[in-house]
Parts: sequence; C-alpha cells; structure tokens
Amino acid sequence: MEVVDIASLSKSVLWATFAITFLLGAVMQKTGFCSMGAVSDAFIMSSWDRLRQWFLAIGVAIIGFALMSYLGLIDPLKSIYTANKFLWLSTLVGSILFGFGMVLSSGCGSKTLVRIGGGNLKSIIVFMVLGLSAYMTLRGFLGVIRINTLDTVFIAFNTPQDLPSLLSAPLGIARPILHLVLGLVIGLAFIVFALAKKSFWTFENLFAGIAVGLAICAVWWISGSLGYVAEDPNTLEEVFLVTNSGRMESLSFVAPYAYSLDWLMMYSDTSKVLTVGIIAVLGMILGSAAIALLTKSFRWESFRNTEDTGNHLVGASLMGFGGVTALGCTVGQGLSGISTLAVGSLLALPGFIFGAYLALRYLQMRLAPNPCS
Repeated sequence: MEVVDIASLSKSVLWATFAITFLLGAVMQKTGFCSMGAVSDAFIMSSWDRLRQWFLAIGVAIIGFALMSYLGLIDPLKSIYTANKFLWLSTLVGSILFGFGMVLSSGCGSKTLVRIGGGNLKSIIVFMVLGLSAYMTLRGFLGVIRINTLDTVFIAFNTPQDLPSLLSAPLGIARPILHLVLGLVIGLAFIVFALAKKSFWTFENLFAGIAVGLAICAVWWISGSLGYVAEDPNTLEEVFLVTNSGRMESLSFVAPYAYSLDWLMMYSDTSKVLTVGIIAVLGMILGSAAIALLTKSFRWESFRNTEDTGNHLVGASLMGFGGVTALGCTVGQGLSGISTLAVGSLLALPGFIFGAYLALRYLQMRLAPNPCS
C-alpha cells in the first residue's frame, strides 16, 4: 500500500485553495459581485443584475456539484450541510440576523474581504468584530446560549437532509441518479432565471456568475478529492486534510474569520495550523488588492460619523452570531451549502434576503425626514 505524504499533500491543498480564492477575490473586486448589493439593488433601484449574478453562480455551483458527485469525484454526503439533523430554527434566525447585519456592515463576509483589499478601513474593523463574534458563538458564551436555545429545536431525518437523500426512497430512484437529475433541473432553473432578461447578457455579468459558481465547485474538489485520504497513516481513518470541520468543505466566510484570528493570536502554538478556510480569507484579500492596485481603484476609506461606526459594529456582531448559527453566510450557505441541495441551505437563502430587506427598510426609516421636527 502506498504511503501518503500528508505534509506534502496538505501544502498542495492550501496552495490550490489560495490560487482559486486569489482569482475569486480579483473577480469580485472587478465585477462588483455582492449578495448584499444584489438585494439592495433589487429593492431600492429595481435593478436585478447582481441578484441574477448570484443566482447564476448558484445554478453553476449546483450543476457542478451534482456532476462531480455522479462521476465519483467527491462524496456529496461528507459535508456539514447534509447532516440528518435539520436545525430549522437556528438556520432561519441565523440567516435573517446575518442578512440584517450585512446591510448595516456594507457587505457580507466575502465582500468585507474584497473591501479590505480595496483599502476600506471600515471593513478591517468589521473583520475583527465579526471574527470575535463568530468565535464567541462557536466556543464562547454565545455558543452556550445558541446550543441551549435555538439548537434544541430541530427535525431529525432518517437520512441526510439533502433533497436526493430525502426523495430517493419515496420516488424509488437510486440516489446518485436522482441527485444528477435534481441538480440539473434545479441548477438550470436558477440559470434560466438569471438569463431571462436579455439586458443581463453582458460579459461582466456572465463572467461574474460563472466564475463564482466554478470557484465553489473547485474548492469542493480540492477539499473533497485532492485533500481526501482514505486512510491516514497516523490514525488509520479517512481524513479531509486541513479543514477546520474535519469534513469536505467549500467556501464560507464566517467561521474562517474566527479561525484566522485564532491562528494569528496563537501562531506560536504548533497545534494551530493553516486550513482551507484561513487560506481562503488571505487569498480573497490579496486577489482583491491586486486588481484594485492594477486598476488604480485602491483608496482609503473610513467611517463617516458615529452612526456609521455603530451600524458597522452592530452589523458585524450580527453577522458573526448569525453566520455561525445558520451554519454559513451568503457564500457558505447561499452558494456552497445550496450546491449540495441541503434543505437547510434552501431555507437559509430566503432568510438572508428577508433579513437584508428588513435592514434596508430600517435604514430608509432612519433617513426619512421627521414630520414633527
């Protein structure tokens, strides 16, 4: 039996993740891809282009994940999103809070990294507060509250919670076949919606959606295939190398903030190692910075006033708590998770949008003139 060089393979996984996220950060900086912007454009300016970009990326990610699963390149049931415990209340509350918070903070987790790369000092503060809030929700006192309240309400399925697993027995169709069929149908539905408006058919819009969707698929393959070892020579068990969850992962930008801060603060602790999530954070920032400098769009930006500062601090805290509680952000659940067709991810998507809508309405009320003044 061939002995696997764990150290060398781990480096390959990290470098591959860095390359993908560097390119992704560059794409998001150049095209303006943003889930928060997608919702605000739709509700405030009646412009659906960025929402169509997001939905195009979802469609590409769903189809890509289904094809890789059918071809045996990855195991679709090895991610955190397909557990049989459906934490519906945590997912709903967390996604709404995250959606509300990302509007107050001028962007979701991925957009925050892109803004840092572009010179936005506000986003550095958001990064630190979000990461601290996320860490407290993972392992601190907020985590105790979450586990003893929201997480106690759930539905335990007899199968994994993804649609192919849930529907395979009732429909009498083998799970791999059903996953391929559902992936193609649902993925194409998102793509058709995105392409329904001819004015959307610009190079920038198409490139943004397709590139982001492919990046999600690429990281699934990196962690689920390149980084998969059937038998770790140290433990004699299967392992997904350098992932914080110990399972197959794609991109998400809430918990990796916490892990990044932890790695930076505890660098001398040899048990703290670089992971896919931490490297993805670095890659996004540097990719965005490269494009910002090349296009001369890099500029320093800070808070306008006290209210702007307060909004960003509150928003970052809500994103940290909400993102961990919902098992991901608009990239984690809204792209990576939904590509697996997990029920929780399908619930989180409208939660993000509704939370963002509530925050936009709140800000509109704050800006509206007071008739009594």
